[in-house]
Amino acid sequence: MAGPRDVCAFKRYNQSLHPPRTAMPVLALDHVNIRVAPELLETVLSFYLNVVGLREGFRPPFGSTGHWLYAGAHAVIHLSVLRPNESPPRPGGTVDHIAFHCRDLEATCARLHALGQPYRRTEVPHTRQHQLFLRDPAGNGVELNFDA
Repeated sequence: MAGPRDVCAFKRYNQSLHPPRTAMPVLALDHVNIRVAPELLETVLSFYLNVVGLREGFRPPFGSTGHWLYAGAHAVIHLSVLRPNESPPRPGGTVDHIAFHCRDLEATCARLHALGQPYRRTEVPHTRQHQLFLRDPAGNGVELNFDA
C-alpha cells in the first residue's frame, strides 16, 4: 500500500507532466467539421443520419450549404460543402477516426447488416467494451463504442 510520501511524490510527478494552467481550460470536444464536395453532401448526410443514427437539427443561417447533426441535444458534426475552388483536406491527415458512445450493440449490428454497411467489430481488452469501425462515404473513419 502506498504511504503518504508515495502519494506526495506521485502528485509532484503528475503536476510536472501536467502543470496548472492559467488560461481558460478546455471543457470538452465540441464538434467535428466535415467538409465535402457538393456531389457528396447528400450521401454523407444520409450516412450519419441512417447508419450512425444522428439526427439533423438547428443550424444558424450561414452563407454556405450545410447541416448540423446532433447526438441528443448537442450538435456533434457540422457537415458543410467545400467552397468553390477550395480543395478537400489533404489525404493522409493525422486524424484517424471520430468516435461515438452508443447503446444497443446487437440492434446496431443488425441495422448495419440490413443496410449492407461494412464494418469491423472488436472488443477492448480488459474493459470488454465493444467497438464497430466503419468509413463514411467521404472516407472518414467512424468508431461506434458500446459498453460491455
